[in-house]
Amino acid sequence: MKAILWTAYGPPGVLQPGEVEKPSPRENEVLVRVHASTVTTGDCEMRKLKLPLFFSFPMRLYAGFDKPRRITILGQELAGEVQAAGREVKRFKPGDTVFGTTTIRLGAYAEYICVPEKLLAPRPSNLTHEQAAAIPLGGQESLYYLRKANILSGQKVLVYGAGGSIGTVAVQLARHYGAEVTAVDRASKLEMLRSIGAAHVIDYRSEDFTQRSVIYDVIFDVVGKSPFPRSLDRIRDQGYYLIANPSLSHLVRGPGLSKKSHKKILAGKSEQKVQDLLQIRELIEAGRITPVIDRIYPLEQTAEAHAYVDTGEKKGSVVITIP
Repeated sequence: MKAILWTAYGPPGVLQPGEVEKPSPRENEVLVRVHASTVTTGDCEMRKLKLPLFFSFPMRLYAGFDKPRRITILGQELAGEVQAAGREVKRFKPGDTVFGTTTIRLGAYAEYICVPEKLLAPRPSNLTHEQAAAIPLGGQESLYYLRKANILSGQKVLVYGAGGSIGTVAVQLARHYGAEVTAVDRASKLEMLRSIGAAHVIDYRSEDFTQRSVIYDVIFDVVGKSPFPRSLDRIRDQGYYLIANPSLSHLVRGPGLSKKSHKKILAGKSEQKVQDLLQIRELIEAGRITPVIDRIYPLEQTAEAHAYVDTGEKKGSVVITIP
């Protein structure tokens, strides 16, 4: 089968078209004919292995110390059609259309992939494969964090790094909860963020939101780059500071600052559960969440897609189609 092979740690050119053996599903897996995947910022960070040391060293041990060996195909999100199912699979049969994530297994830049049943859900009936592939990771990450803040109608929520695949879902999800949403990102993304429900937008390159007098109930930092700890000054007592991509400083200083400030700092790894994916599916079918797609590339241009995501200009998701 056709696939894009991850041949080394480095620039987009390390991704090369190739042929690999078609996999066979284990007892708890389904074989999916992949119709669409995505290029996330996480995929690009993995490709380069430009991660904080406390992440990059374990990843080298897992994937291969000097070059990728255990994992040779990237891709975290997918949408496609079930071709076969293991004998323990209960929820899917051949012909079903599905969407979901691969987690640390990766491997979605290929014609076929075997995925555990627990990582998949039926594709939303009102989305194409391309649209469905653009939602699982951002949807589950946003739901995981924002649910912890128990957002109430009328509260003020700021999403930092709002223009990517996680942030665009977070803006819509917070708006669904009834919040007044402020979105922070590059100027080129602000019009799009207004269009999906942000009441206020800020270009972080020209303005530091912590210099404003506004106090927020929740700050959700998708990218881990909001001013820390100055952001705490812009959160009410007992409010929430959610950090989806924490640095070592966030993890070390967060608990102490949380106690001292009486503000709840939640940072760390999210959990991906099929129940959350099913809830996102319901919100999509109800028209509450719509995938934002910037560009679509064919499988053979995956390296070009990675190069575009590296620019930081991506609005929502960049999709890879596998005809």
